[in-house]
Amino acid sequence: MSTHQHEEHEEHGNRHDHDHAHGGHEGHDHASGGHHHHHHAPQAGQGRTFALAVGLNVLIVVVQAVYGFLAHSTALLADAGHNLSDVLGLLLAWGAVWLGTRRPNARYTFGLGSSSILASLANAALLLLACGAIVLESVQRLINPAPVAGLDVFIVATIGMVVNGFSAWLFMRGSKEDLNVRGAFMHMAADAAISAAVAVSGLVILFTGASWLDPLMSLIVVSVIVYGTWGLGRDAMRLAMAAVPPGVDMTRIEGYLTALPGVRDVHDLHVWALSTTENALTVHLVMPQGHPGDEFVQGVVGTLRREYAMHHATVQVEFGEACQACVLNERGHAH
Repeated sequence: MSTHQHEEHEEHGNRHDHDHAHGGHEGHDHASGGHHHHHHAPQAGQGRTFALAVGLNVLIVVVQAVYGFLAHSTALLADAGHNLSDVLGLLLAWGAVWLGTRRPNARYTFGLGSSSILASLANAALLLLACGAIVLESVQRLINPAPVAGLDVFIVATIGMVVNGFSAWLFMRGSKEDLNVRGAFMHMAADAAISAAVAVSGLVILFTGASWLDPLMSLIVVSVIVYGTWGLGRDAMRLAMAAVPPGVDMTRIEGYLTALPGVRDVHDLHVWALSTTENALTVHLVMPQGHPGDEFVQGVVGTLRREYAMHHATVQVEFGEACQACVLNERGHAH
């Protein structure tokens, strides 16, 4: 005998007609359970944030490319190329946010929220590729230094630093809750850092003529970017491989379920990410005294949602006689 109780997430305005014992918790707010929280309001604001960031960065790319040619500055041209890669990354992330608003259908029963995980992977890859291009350009400039119009470089790079810093600030609020937004934040922060390095080197070159300083600073900044991007890519890869999302404490969840009245055993406990902001859980509860009723199951689902950031939970209740084989199989094959 088993009963399934689903807590269907009301993601991005998609409201499902399910009755829950704890249906009054509209915002999916969680008292604990890590940084994978979900709120409805920021989704609308994220679209505007991406639009503004993309528009500003396209403008910066055009300005840097034009003045890069006029000032004979390979540093500005490299920075323009890096910003262009970030525009593509922002468009990917923005597209993932939009796809996440699509309703579930017969083929994609969870919706398209997992596209945000793929976008995070693509963002990390793009950033690493951009860093590789900057390293190559910097090494070439160290070997063959070229004269640079320091004043033009300083002015244009300073403008780029301000714009990228502002764009990073726009994404800062959501960077702790959404891996996809975190990727966009890191892109903008990296751009601001690189533009700052280019601006400082332009100023120094203006007064000293030490053109080798520009590629040297670029290499230092790139090393910092790669360090941060590696962590972003690692987290995105783990989510894509259905690993337990960062910040989710499986020991706490299992302890809560095991301590429920009437539960003799807990098995087939699985947790994975539906998107960069939503988690899912499935579990079997062995209750020899029989099914405790829908209200009990709904209460468990509600607690998992509020306290442990499980936005979609499926609980199966079993008497215990028929599940011994699946328990042995789980222990033998490490489900």
